[in-house]
Amino acid sequence: MMLGPNATNRFQVVKKSILYLISVLCLFALIGLFTTISPALKIPTNTLTNWTSEIEGTTFLYLFGMENRLFEEAVPPEAEIPNLSSTIFQIATSIKPDDPRSLLGNELPGFSIYDSEIFIAGEGTNYTNLSVESSPPLEEVLRDRDAVVDEDIDDEKPEKAPDGHPTTGDKKVVYIYNTHNYESFLPHLPGVTNPNYAQHREVNVTKVSDRFASALSNLGIGNTVEKTDTMKLLDEKKMEYWQSYDAIRSNVQEAFASNKDIQYIFDIHRDSQRKKETTKVINGESYAKIAFVIGGENKDYEKNLEIASKLYKIMEKKYPGLSRGVLPPKKGAGTDGVFNQDLHENALTVEIGGVDNSLEELYRSADALADVFSEYYWDAEKVNSE
Repeated sequence: MMLGPNATNRFQVVKKSILYLISVLCLFALIGLFTTISPALKIPTNTLTNWTSEIEGTTFLYLFGMENRLFEEAVPPEAEIPNLSSTIFQIATSIKPDDPRSLLGNELPGFSIYDSEIFIAGEGTNYTNLSVESSPPLEEVLRDRDAVVDEDIDDEKPEKAPDGHPTTGDKKVVYIYNTHNYESFLPHLPGVTNPNYAQHREVNVTKVSDRFASALSNLGIGNTVEKTDTMKLLDEKKMEYWQSYDAIRSNVQEAFASNKDIQYIFDIHRDSQRKKETTKVINGESYAKIAFVIGGENKDYEKNLEIASKLYKIMEKKYPGLSRGVLPPKKGAGTDGVFNQDLHENALTVEIGGVDNSLEELYRSADALADVFSEYYWDAEKVNSE
């Protein structure tokens, strides 16, 4: 017996409805099972999170829509009805049939870095040259090394804003610190060639923070620079290098408690990438490129992402190509994942340059970052005062 087109369509609708109804019943059965079994036998929450993270969001909307049609209104017009077999396959294997990265990322060492989305890719930024977070042994970080710095570089000061430029007065609205405060630069470390050993107790990224602070002050933005020696703190507490964010966290919290005027936070680092990826020539002068890093394990990272994206847009306008972009959210094994950005919605982790950049290049970029932030800050103040 042949079925007509209408009968066939009705049969397909009924078939899919029955399958989804069975899925919903199974879901509720599993929920009941998970809530009644012994705690020792329960599946860890992070395991459930990993399973459900592989499911397309529209699948949940379709399932909820079967019970409440309001959810159907949230389904994008171009979205197709999810395939039940593909959904189950994704949950069981963590492999997305239409995305080969999900398979290769599990099988090829190092390929998992491609299984993420770059928020904003700056000039030349792609999955092959993303930020590298090194974690050298603490004893190597603390090792005494020679360093060479041209005194004329430190004598040069950022340009001052013209008279009549707005100012925050006595308010210190920006807080600057360095979690990895011994991160240094190979051009200033004679005899050191291993990027992992580009560490020094004096000639390091704190000089870049001081330059950034000085440039902000000249633009009327009051600030304070945290002088805690994080590496020394780690040594005193018998902690490892990868625990740096935990070691400095209480100091950051104390700064907030003692200064209610703080509105923005900058944690300044340098990358472990080489010069080709971290340098940009603008108007004949060499700059250390700037990257904004987002902690993907901070549940409110969207707020940090918003300000990073706005600063990137201003930087592209004023210093085209200087920024490497807003990089993929850092999370998972081998990284902190939060970077203390959960302490404030305007907390930024910024990487200025890499191991091969000179202080001259780094200072130019610190001045540029201050210039960009100044435009953002005063525009925001103008809006808030209206």
